[in-house]
Amino acid sequence: MKQIIKKSCMLVAATLVLASCKKFEDINVNPVAANDEQAQVEYFINGSIIGAQMNPDVAERSFVLYWKAAGRQMSEGGTITVGNYNDQWTGAYYDQISNWLNSANTGIQLAEKQTAAGLAKPHTPNLIQVARIWRAYLMSEMSDNFGPIPVNAFNGTNPEFNDVKTVYYHILEELADASQKLDLAVKNPSGLDKQDPAYGYDYAKWRKYANSLRMRLAMRLSEVDPAKAQSEFEAVMATAGATNDFITNMNETFQVQEKDGWSDLTGVMSRSWNAQPISATINNLMIGLGGIKSADLLDAKFQPFIKPANWLGQSYPNHFATKTNAPGAGYWFNGLPEIMDPRAYVLFSIPGDVENPNFPDQNANDLITVRPLRNAAGEDIKSIDAKYSWNARINGAWGTKTGMNLVYNFAGAMPRINMQFRTSTNKRVFFGPWETYFLIAEAAVRGWNTPMSGQAAYETAIQKSFDYNGTQVGSYLTSESYNRVGTSVAWNHTTEPTSRIMEFEDGFTGTKGSATVAYPKNDLYKNGTVNNDHLTKIITQKFIAQTPWLPLETWSDHRRTGLPFFENPAIEIPIQTLPALTDATYMTSKVQFFPQRLRYPSNLKNTNAAGYGQALSDLGGKDEVLTPLWWAKK
Repeated sequence: MKQIIKKSCMLVAATLVLASCKKFEDINVNPVAANDEQAQVEYFINGSIIGAQMNPDVAERSFVLYWKAAGRQMSEGGTITVGNYNDQWTGAYYDQISNWLNSANTGIQLAEKQTAAGLAKPHTPNLIQVARIWRAYLMSEMSDNFGPIPVNAFNGTNPEFNDVKTVYYHILEELADASQKLDLAVKNPSGLDKQDPAYGYDYAKWRKYANSLRMRLAMRLSEVDPAKAQSEFEAVMATAGATNDFITNMNETFQVQEKDGWSDLTGVMSRSWNAQPISATINNLMIGLGGIKSADLLDAKFQPFIKPANWLGQSYPNHFATKTNAPGAGYWFNGLPEIMDPRAYVLFSIPGDVENPNFPDQNANDLITVRPLRNAAGEDIKSIDAKYSWNARINGAWGTKTGMNLVYNFAGAMPRINMQFRTSTNKRVFFGPWETYFLIAEAAVRGWNTPMSGQAAYETAIQKSFDYNGTQVGSYLTSESYNRVGTSVAWNHTTEPTSRIMEFEDGFTGTKGSATVAYPKNDLYKNGTVNNDHLTKIITQKFIAQTPWLPLETWSDHRRTGLPFFENPAIEIPIQTLPALTDATYMTSKVQFFPQRLRYPSNLKNTNAAGYGQALSDLGGKDEVLTPLWWAKK
């Protein structure tokens, strides 16, 4: 047993923490050292799954400040969204995911040793397959963050790193093999279900998860290795498509119950000091989308604040960022949109809506909606009341406007993630049924063999998302209303949008005006010629459905496809970490404007210099935030 633990700890020893693996031995010591027969494989799998929920320290930095920011589910302007990083945050996450992988692998090694010694139980072979499936997910998570990682990290030596292609091919092979080897007829002993916080060792559900995960990771290769992507995806369809042997319903969702307090099970979005305001990206996707009126979604008290569909807002060009390609740059939207995706009001709060039980009232600032604008001398010249308004901060460098505008960066003035996601009473979703159907829809659009049409899968996916959020789909699926980036919902409505006339007023004088406003040009997708084709619709809806639980996936989809439209950070002054983003380029979209990965923690090069060198060689670029991964757009 000790030898297994020793080997399993090599990845951590080669990175950050030399003593952390002792806890895995302690799990099975009660109170004398456990031998191989007494040690329980399921304890290691359970520890790995629970650990990966992330304790509040890791969750705040990785899930919130890295993933949610890079995946544009929230606004966070000072770190990864502008190409920056924090080595302490990265180190904590690298340490933890190494531990989760070590624990899963230890379970596999222990089970294999028990089998070889004739000590295996009837369910032991299935535990091996479950651990392999879960380990495959963890490897994909780690690789999607950093790039090259060690495939064979547990052979008792400092691990050699492998390129991302090798990692992905290995993961896909593992998922295919492990899912086939699960024996659904095996009966579990009493109490075993308590050691699996996701599925209670329901092996049929584990196989569904393996198939859906394989679909996700196959699709990840769609742009760089389309033949492999198609073959892997179609292989799942061949074995599982006819019987829907993948995640199709909420009771098959890979999710883990959160618990309040401070532990690995504490909610990933629970920290009160993280306001998590709505991002400009998701705001632009949801306003105008679906044709459903705010008047039909909101209480009577909000009705006077709803603005016409052609309302641009109040113009404050000297106080709000304008050097960006974001729709509505330079304007404050002094009310609520006429048309809004219904899920917006479920996910995010309306500023000042303090009577709502889901209003995120965790800090004194959350209740304050009135904030001043100032002149260059620092004198207050106007107050803005954000109560019952709907705005999203554009990330970036605002220069002198930062000190002149005390509204744009203030928690109480912006919609923020609602309280039901912050109380540690939810289940953290790792894979929902909507994603399976969005993947099938995308595969159909690409011409791959699928069990249903692209339209059927797309509409089913949207319905699954609406069901999860407790909203009614109504006429949403047939809406031809464009959002702020020129995308509609209806599958058969692929007409490209044209510029429109919008009304506004001067924020200081109230003088009315109108402006011809073009929809943004997304140069990352089809050279900016398309805003409303089928793939754009799919990824737009997938982005919304994945909010707020799967920000790593929204980030990965954008890195892979360039969709949906991500506005550029504002550059009222230059951003040193985004040198390609300049006064001459900020109206275009380029890969170099968006984060692509996390840097390796600084002490990796000290603890495993050879492995670090191999990682950089396999990465094919510098160890920087802006270096694209193998499967991402270049």
